[in-house]
Parts: sequence; C-alpha cells; structure tokens
Amino acid sequence: MNTIDNNEFMILNSIIYKIHTNPDFAAMRKELLEQLKMIIDFDSAEFHLSRGDGSISLDSGISYNSNASLDYSKAYEHIDYSQGILGTGSSMVYRETDLMPDEKRVQTEYYKSIYEVNNWHYSLQLVLSYDKRFLGVITFYKNKGKEDFKYADIFKIQLIENHLAYRINKEQEAASKNKDKVSVEEAVEQFGLTKKESDILDLLVKGYSNKEICDKMVISSNTVKKHILNIYRKLNIKNRVQLLCMVKEP
Repeated sequence: MNTIDNNEFMILNSIIYKIHTNPDFAAMRKELLEQLKMIIDFDSAEFHLSRGDGSISLDSGISYNSNASLDYSKAYEHIDYSQGILGTGSSMVYRETDLMPDEKRVQTEYYKSIYEVNNWHYSLQLVLSYDKRFLGVITFYKNKGKEDFKYADIFKIQLIENHLAYRINKEQEAASKNKDKVSVEEAVEQFGLTKKESDILDLLVKGYSNKEICDKMVISSNTVKKHILNIYRKLNIKNRVQLLCMVKEP
C-alpha cells in the first residue's frame, strides 16, 4: 500500500494549491519541479507542453538542473519509442523501465542520444491529458549509478496529475481565446486612442470599475463615462463585454 508521511502531505498540499493559484504559469511550472524534488529523488527534470493544436508535438519547455537542450524532444521525436503513449488521450505515470527491459532499453538509439550523453539512466514520466487531448509531459531523470524510481514516487505524482492537467487546459483555452485579440497598445495605435483613453482602456481590461478608475486617475465620474463612450465609439463596440472579447488583458 502506498502512503505518504505528514511532511510529504504538507508539501503536496502546497504544490496543489500553487498549481491552481499562481498567476504566473511559467513560474508555477518551474516551482513545481523544485518542490517535487523535496519528496522525490531525481537529478534532472524536463517539463514540456504540447503545441495546443491537438497533436503530440512538444513545444515550450522548462527544465530543472538539466544541461540538455529544451528542443531535444523535437529533434528526437522519430526515435522516441514512447511517442505512442502521448497520443492515448489519457494522463498516466510510468517508469521507462516499465515499457522496456533495461538491458534492451540501453541499446536503443533514443537512450544513447538522450540518456547516455546526459549521464542519465532511469526516468519517470508524467503524461498529461485533459478531455482526451494531450497537454504535455514531465520527465524526471536519475543519473547513472542510482536505483530506479519507486512505486511510491508514482503514487505521489498521481496525486497531482489531475490538478496539473486542469490548470494546463485552462491556460491553453485562455491562450486560444486571446489568439485573435489585440493588445492595449495595438488597440491604441489601430483606433487612434488618446493618451487618456489609452490609460482608461488599460484599466478597463484589467477589471477596474468606473469608480476605481475615477479614484485612480483623479477625474470625475462624468469624465470617465465620456472617455469610455469615446473608446466604445472608436472600437465600434457597445459595452465592456465586447471590449473584453476584443482586447486582451496585459
């Protein structure tokens, strides 16, 4: 039976909390690897995301204590014997040695190209999917001379996989919605907004109310309303909902 002690529980609880609450997505991913190091023995780690287009191709990566190129996953996709797992549409945690006997694995081109050159031997993979869509993968590596990952390590990772998949899916959904939006700076240039209108537009997309804008800019309510109406007219929209669908938050 897999169990965790009180200290590990507290660390996992903190990790899950930060997965959902850290507004800086890249910082969350980096901190995640650092915190997992406190409860799982690994020497290096790579956290790659999918391109968000439904394919299993990997895009942006964040590493922990790794000298490997973050683009290696693209260069060696064709020889990675675990590629088929990424397309299953399911989240899962597994050890590399669960896929292939160690004596056979060390003879593969992938092992020699990735593991050998980085002094790695064992690895633990977390494949992340949401609603049958591949989202990304985290790989934890152990240097040569160390023992393989334990089933207890798999259990710990399983406790966070759904939380992490949910957060990545939300980030990719938001990125997709923002894809066709313009920035505040682009809106200012494209629609010829004045400096005052630019400042108010920036506050509007950040969620400030009319009263908060009055207080922050030290202007009257009527003046704020006048500027907002001018912004709506120039952008050819009628309300704040349409504004938020058109201009992305900074």
